[in-house]
Amino acid sequence: MIINNYHTHTIFCDGKDTPEDIVKEAVSLGCTEIGFSGHSYTDTIDDEPFCMTKENTEKYKKEINRLKTVYGDKIKILSGVEQDYYSDASTADYDYVIGSVHYVLKDGCYISVDESREAQIRDVEKYYNGDFYEFANDYYKLVGDIYNKTKCDIVGHFDLITKFNENNDLFDTKNERYIKAYSEAVDKLLNKGLYFEVNYGAISRNYRTTPYPNQDILDILIKSNEKIIYSSDCHKKEDLLFGITKNNIFVRNK
Repeated sequence: MIINNYHTHTIFCDGKDTPEDIVKEAVSLGCTEIGFSGHSYTDTIDDEPFCMTKENTEKYKKEINRLKTVYGDKIKILSGVEQDYYSDASTADYDYVIGSVHYVLKDGCYISVDESREAQIRDVEKYYNGDFYEFANDYYKLVGDIYNKTKCDIVGHFDLITKFNENNDLFDTKNERYIKAYSEAVDKLLNKGLYFEVNYGAISRNYRTTPYPNQDILDILIKSNEKIIYSSDCHKKEDLLFGITKNNIFVRNK
């Protein structure tokens, strides 16, 4: 069995470990590949320390390339980026791109999708008069456009909007309005050769007990013969392979 991870954060954004420490961990775990995916710099949103600064972006790329040389005989190292929808930073120097939506732009304000439960409730009340389904509709419009915007290889945590809603106490994921919103996003991303990740990050950080996306969305992707990749969304080396129990190899085909 070949188990690798391609959604990995380091001290250059909001991760806890250096890239080299993570490479050493990957080698010790028997990984054949390790993919790094620092959060992209976004000049329109004040999201430090979660994302890379311009300066750290250059340091990150330089360090990953150094590690490729140092550890190339032990493991294949890929330099990737988790490109936010609202980031205009260049992705030209990376081996692959994870496209993710972390914010919704509403009335001139960037509303975080995953900051905290309290912030989500507050912002939906303020900007949507408490209508979570309208919030979800705006979110999934961006998800459906993520390939057009980022030219990503992997779609990151498809239904991140549910991070604080595992028990459906904020909104019902079986509601027709919610289903319509995510179904339209799925339809726009089908047949583009993308990977859709099954992301265990919220489980390792104790926000959820189930991964993204939920089973209903995952069933659609599987029935549509879309490619699935498993991700720990690692923020510390101890969680590098968290949740990944199946063969996991990424092949960039663009």
